[in-house]
Amino acid sequence: MFQTNLSRNISTQISVESDLNVDYSEEIPELRSDILNATRELLFELESSSRNIAEDADKHIHSNDVVLTLGKSRTVETFLKRAAKKASFEVIVSECAPFRLGHDLAKSLAKSRIQTTLITDSAAFAMMSRVNKVVIGTHTVLANGGLKAIAGSHLVALAAKYYNVPVIVLSPLYKLSPEYPRSVKIRNRFVSPESLVDYSDGLFVEKTQIYNPLFDYVPPELISLFIFNM
Repeated sequence: MFQTNLSRNISTQISVESDLNVDYSEEIPELRSDILNATRELLFELESSSRNIAEDADKHIHSNDVVLTLGKSRTVETFLKRAAKKASFEVIVSECAPFRLGHDLAKSLAKSRIQTTLITDSAAFAMMSRVNKVVIGTHTVLANGGLKAIAGSHLVALAAKYYNVPVIVLSPLYKLSPEYPRSVKIRNRFVSPESLVDYSDGLFVEKTQIYNPLFDYVPPELISLFIFNM
């Protein structure tokens, strides 16, 4: 995703010549310590990124706001709980079928005494008219500013665009990618459709091609704001 000190240190210490006559048995005393230090830095960023992003929560979510999100993102969950310490607002959670991870987020927010409403994905457009802002996480931020995000994100972003509702994306820096949407490295993943259909309907299944993608591509024009951990 991004170049860490690890890759920079290794690239400065190991250079592959054009004739490939490299002695890989040569010892590099500093390499081990550089790898360990870079690994510690990465682990620290992984552990602290959600907290750092949440520090700006009260600047973007205010009392009486209605916020819509989908699925379950640890970063979004931390952000909303931090905002709830200073403001009273409502959260609408789209369940993110077929895995329904939104159920877990809704339970967690309700336990934190945040007014929470759980909806089906198909109800996102109908509910958007009363929403002040959309807050979502992402799997990857692409080089053109678009997102590779959990399936259902594009639907929510389109509904927000129709009602002129701002879409706020929370992302740690390590999710930034130099790849573009059509890159072969940015591929969707498809999982078993067993959660979508009942295999007892044998005739229907035999005659139907069913896709169950994990991710959506969300174009940059549907995004209003990025909040990073720096």
